[in-house]
Amino acid sequence: MKKSLLAVAAIGAFASAAQAQSSVTVYGILDYGFQGSSQTQAGAAKAAPTPAENSVTKTQTAGLGGSGESTSRLGFKGNEDLGGGVNAFFTIEAALNTDSGGTFSSSTTTSNRQSFVGLNKKGLGAASIGLQYTPIHEAVGATNAGGTNNVMGDVIYDRSGGINSTAYTASGMSTNDSYTVRTSNALILKSENMAGFNAKAMFVTAGKDSTQTGATGSTTNGGQISNTGYGLGLDYTWNKLFVTANYQSFKQEQATGTAAVGSYAATGYAFTPGYNGGSVIAGTNAQDNQQYYAASYDFGILKAYAAYVNRKVTSVLDSSNFVSRSAQQLSVRAPITPAIQVWASAGMGNINNNGSASTNAKFSGMQLGGDYSLSKRTNLYAIYGQSSTASSNTGAYAASTTSAYKTSWNQSSYAVGVRHTF
Repeated sequence: MKKSLLAVAAIGAFASAAQAQSSVTVYGILDYGFQGSSQTQAGAAKAAPTPAENSVTKTQTAGLGGSGESTSRLGFKGNEDLGGGVNAFFTIEAALNTDSGGTFSSSTTTSNRQSFVGLNKKGLGAASIGLQYTPIHEAVGATNAGGTNNVMGDVIYDRSGGINSTAYTASGMSTNDSYTVRTSNALILKSENMAGFNAKAMFVTAGKDSTQTGATGSTTNGGQISNTGYGLGLDYTWNKLFVTANYQSFKQEQATGTAAVGSYAATGYAFTPGYNGGSVIAGTNAQDNQQYYAASYDFGILKAYAAYVNRKVTSVLDSSNFVSRSAQQLSVRAPITPAIQVWASAGMGNINNNGSASTNAKFSGMQLGGDYSLSKRTNLYAIYGQSSTASSNTGAYAASTTSAYKTSWNQSSYAVGVRHTF
């Protein structure tokens, strides 16, 4: 009897130890509040033969909505001790559509936030594979005074902001124009801290097409899409100083037609990025190079940040056809009381397009915000931001879209709400 009891106790102790070596955590954010936005477009009236339109157009929206300060999300992350200083870990995270009762957003790389698995070796570093944040976005998260919120005015982490904000893209300041936030099919390597330095590397590959033949670039398998990329990042921390330098590059290639070389208008050959009074987009047949440099210093009474970002998207069919966006920003974040923190940012930049549909622009932005902590997990927030853009939008290209008839855009958005983390 005693032996049986000892055996049961031993099994229970072993099970408890095994369970202690593995853990799964459920976490998330719920963010709701009141949001508003306004946009004024100005420029010359539309030319014939289309009907003339007013030289000034103003649009305003306001209402209750979600994800003003942070995108609402639900996630699971786990860790397992494999012994010998090795751990296995995973993260699965999806955005919540708070404007539709908290349902999951559609499963795309822009709405599904992260999904990866990896191994970590103590004293060496970690390797993970899946849908993950890029090196630049992790660096921006560490050097952004506003905490990468969803209100416009931040020229580094540029967001459109406001209710029905997809309409607010005409200033070239729309969502994620500055850099790629996350990418799928990525292998990311991260080192441990070495004398203040942390290094990271990213490798991306998916849909490689190896059957392109002939001078026209036509394919025998229907024209698969090839997506490849890589990235490097280096962080340095010394007392209250933090410095980061990052570079990442993506290439997307697709050839589905039989058009002659030099005729890029055919489906599958088109290079789509451009500034047309709209946004910078990755497009097809594009080489997308991005870089980010930033520094922060904690003075105690406030923390100061300086950042620079550049993105150049070039046609793989014609290197003279490109669009480039660069921006620089100064910002500060300061505690007013133990429960209240405020921040402010101001920046400027330019968009240059050297393609057949060429038009250039200069823009500026500013943002003010504050958090009031009700508890460790719940806070109230108020954020206001605005941006202004002026473009040299002339010539035949101005006839391509309604927005392209405008030469200046002034936009603002705000959000007031409550955010709970769990």
